[in-house]
Amino acid sequence: MDVRISGTHFPLEALGPGRRLGVWFQGCSLACAGCMSRHTWDARGGTHVSVSALLELWGEALERGAEGLTVSGGEPLQQPDALAGLLAGAAGLRDEAAGGSAAGAGAGGIAAADLLVYTGYELDELTEHQVAALQHADAVVTGRFRVAEPTNLVWRGSANQRIRPCTPLGVVRYTPHQERESTGARLQAVVDTGTAMGLRLYGVPLRGELAELERRSKRAGVSLSDPSWRP
Repeated sequence: MDVRISGTHFPLEALGPGRRLGVWFQGCSLACAGCMSRHTWDARGGTHVSVSALLELWGEALERGAEGLTVSGGEPLQQPDALAGLLAGAAGLRDEAAGGSAAGAGAGGIAAADLLVYTGYELDELTEHQVAALQHADAVVTGRFRVAEPTNLVWRGSANQRIRPCTPLGVVRYTPHQERESTGARLQAVVDTGTAMGLRLYGVPLRGELAELERRSKRAGVSLSDPSWRP
């Protein structure tokens, strides 16, 4: 099975607890005003990869100590079959690495890595097909990004968004963070010398943080051409 993605990154440290593999699906018709990732909207953009190739990356990340998988976008639930395949395969590899347990810790006390999905949909908007695609997710962050409702809540961009634990592991891992506010950096910057993008930013910025980044860069003599948050 193929999936169209915008990109991947490990270690991701700004969208969920611990060091994680991040996978960004390509394509989003929700087009929230103020979205920092407009480059992920076009369903014809990004690249085609196989789900099996992503699972190979996940297996490698687990070997390197990954504490979770974060799937964002774009809108993952606009490719529900690919999302279902990715999560099912990731859960199987995770459980094998953790000694057959996803409840918190496996053999030898190895903590199970969790599977987190970001979606702009609310739960009552989902079709049965989309609900089934989330079967193996340990937690889901739901809700459109609303630029007029800024928040300090960790891993969320606006106050309406909710972290929803879905499994016993998700309850253990995410319940403490449902009302927790950010205390550290919300953006992770990665220099990408292999593409024309140059600089990638991962995470959920505070209101005005991206504009301030542009101003500081300009003062330092660095020009940001075609940032993804600009129309």
